[in-house]
Amino acid sequence: MKDDKIVDVEILHGAPCGATWEAVRGVIGLPVEEAVVRIGLETQFFCSADPAGWDPMYGHSPVHFAGEIHMAALTRAIKSAASEPDV
Repeated sequence: MKDDKIVDVEILHGAPCGATWEAVRGVIGLPVEEAVVRIGLETQFFCSADPAGWDPMYGHSPVHFAGEIHMAALTRAIKSAASEPDV
């Protein structure tokens, strides 16, 4: 991050369908608050899971679940990056 914007993302674990790599392209350069929402939407757009496969336990389709997981992961990464000292 630089000036509260996403400048780079290192993907440690991504979705098997490849949606993570596509979604990350859409958040580079965005303010962090906007990036968290955008990565969820981008992931849902690129996710190849069947959106009709509704999970009664979570109340979401796999596509929505994937978006939420990516939002949570980016939120954790932003918090971690914000707490690191500048080099």
